Amino acid sequence: MKLSAYIIAYNEAKKIAVTINSVLWADEIIVADSHSTDETAQIARDLGARIVQIPFRGFGHLRNQAIQSCTHEWIFSLDTDEQCTPEVRDEILKILSGTPIHDAYLVPRKNYFMGRWIKHSGWYPNFRQPQLFKKGCMKYLESPVHEGYELLTAKPAGRLEHAIWQIPFRDFEEVVKKANRYSSLGSTKLADRRVSMGTALWHGMWSFLKHYIAKRGFLDGWPGFVIAFGNFEGTFYRYAKRFEQQELWPLPTQAPLRRPGDSPSK
Repeated sequence: MKLSAYIIAYNEAKKIAVTINSVLWADEIIVADSHSTDETAQIARDLGARIVQIPFRGFGHLRNQAIQSCTHEWIFSLDTDEQCTPEVRDEILKILSGTPIHDAYLVPRKNYFMGRWIKHSGWYPNFRQPQLFKKGCMKYLESPVHEGYELLTAKPAGRLEHAIWQIPFRDFEEVVKKANRYSSLGSTKLADRRVSMGTALWHGMWSFLKHYIAKRGFLDGWPGFVIAFGNFEGTFYRYAKRFEQQELWPLPTQAPLRRPGDSPSK
């Protein structure tokens, strides 16, 4: 059975080559690009990927459109901060060489951050939506961010034994940028809720404690603290941005200032 690998991207010129190089073994590579303004599309094209331009209307919509662009029976999904490993490649090829037990498979991810592999903090092993699935057997819910999925098959999702790599942040600047972008997208999911700054603080604190204490992020040292603090920030600002939207604070205004004694005509 043949496999399509799809990668969603936007202005990822610094990452796209590594991700594509990890799936050169696939029968087809699709890059679902949302009109990047950097060299993302050209780099991908030079590496043999087919570029499909899809306007960004949320991650759920983007992924569903990417699926439609895949031409083969099975699909492997990667983000630009993820890399397939030889072990996962071999496991997938073995599954597809026979009769797959499942129509969709969750894939564990092993995260690298601040110079070390993260073993706690809810980051290992962690899973997102099924990343290996038969076309037509799964669709994404069209949420703006942290999109869920629906299996269109009676078979439950399976799990691969081996993990892909995820390198979610190159540096602290990227941590801040992602928290800002995801909190803006996430605030739209709160559109039917009234919140307060107290709500924002409570949810932010709970997110920190969940990752640092409940998920034992403290065992990951400073990376674990940064992960927990980043979750605090992203969660806090998601609710704070929703509060801002509902309050619609007006900006202060004043009349044009002129020199004392000048008439308005001057």
